[in-house]
This record gives sequence, C-alpha cells and structure tokens, in this order.
Amino acid sequence: MREYARILGMRVDATSYEKATEQVLDWARLGESRYVCVANVHMVMETHDDPAFRELVNAADLVTPDGMPLVWLLRLKGFPQQERVYGPELTLRVCQMAAEEGIPVGFYGGRPEALEALVKNLQRRFPRLQVAYAFSPPFRPLSPAEDEEVIQAIRASGARILFVGLGCPKQERWMAEHKGRVPAVMLGVGAAFDLHAGRVRQAPFWMQRMGLEWLFRLVQEPRRLWARYARHNPRFVILALGELLGGRKTA
Repeated sequence: MREYARILGMRVDATSYEKATEQVLDWARLGESRYVCVANVHMVMETHDDPAFRELVNAADLVTPDGMPLVWLLRLKGFPQQERVYGPELTLRVCQMAAEEGIPVGFYGGRPEALEALVKNLQRRFPRLQVAYAFSPPFRPLSPAEDEEVIQAIRASGARILFVGLGCPKQERWMAEHKGRVPAVMLGVGAAFDLHAGRVRQAPFWMQRMGLEWLFRLVQEPRRLWARYARHNPRFVILALGELLGGRKTA
C-alpha cells in the first residue's frame, strides 16, 4: 500500500532512494510503461495553479520528494523519518543498478551538446551502462508524425528506462501523454541532465540540507530563474503554512 501525503492537493510519496530505485528497476524488468515525477516547490505550485496538471502528477506511478521543503512537510504530516529523494542522485542510482543488471536505458531531452556530454559522463562513471537511445528534440512541439517516429525509435532501441529532461511542467505532460505508448519507465529528472553533463554546478551539501539550493541556482542562472522563484516561493510558504494550520483540507 502506497504511503503519501498531499501538499496543496498534490500527492508526494513517502519513499527513499532504495525503495524508489528498486521500484523503477522492478517495473523495468517487467517492461512496463510507467512514469515518475520528481517533485519540488515549482511542481507543487504548477499543480496548484493548474488543476489539470495536478491530476496528471497525482496519476503518476511514483512522486518523489526532491525539494527539502517537501521533505519537511512530509515529516510534519506523519512521516518523521522522510529523507530527500533528489532527482540527480536518483538518476545515478538507477543508472548504477541498470548497468549492473544489463538493463538498457535511454535519454530524451536537453540540448544536443549537453545530451552528448551527459551520456559520455555517465558511461565513464558506469562502464557497463547500456545507452540504447538518446535524442534531443527541438523546442517546438513535434508533429504527430514526428512524435510517432520518436515512439517507434524508443521501442526499437529496447530501452527499458527512459530519463526525460524537458523541464517542469513539460516533461511531466510528455510522460503522461506517452504512458502506454512508450514501453519504458519514464523518469522526469530535468535538472539532472545539465548537472551530470557538467554544464551547471551542484549546490554545496549544507545548502541542500537547509533548503537553499534554489538560491544557489538563482545565483547561477538569474535571468532564467528569478521570475519563477519570485512568483512561486513566497506563495508556497504562505499556502503551506495555511494548510498546516488547518486552513485547507489536505485529502
């Protein structure tokens, strides 16, 4: 039975690196089509502002607590031992187990140069990793014919695990639309692509533990991120406090 809490109406599963990794591998061994959302404050606020997107995330097969604010809220909502399940780290753990078991993986998203660096770095780290598929789609929406070509290419590759790096909320929508069409476990790990490609630096551990990774990223990419954080973060704090104080139902 799945254990979870709802944060502003969005489901977040009480899981761990070990449980999440083993679950992904179990689905991959069976060749099942599933999708995994890696949740942070940005995703919670996107679901708060868009009920249709909230339904999509809540229908995911697994929603991990990537952001520390979500970890803290899970602890307050009845899971005192909850730890962070960080997308880039989950990516490494899944790749390690896939390499050990010979399960082919694929990558969909990112800029061409970043995707190439990502694959090289992961194969250098895990020499037995079988990368069966890697594709950097254009920023524009694909036509139905192009989308079908992508699906057929993934099917032909034999990839059982597909890392999707399109950014939130685009990657979650893509995974939901392709569940049942792509015979792989899809993980929306966005920032992991650039981080493991070596294009962005990871926040120091102390900043991660204090929930300040957003500040580290903002300093690195102020033009791209300031509007998102200015819009979402203050509202999240106010709404989450209201929920904790009983101002909003969480079921």
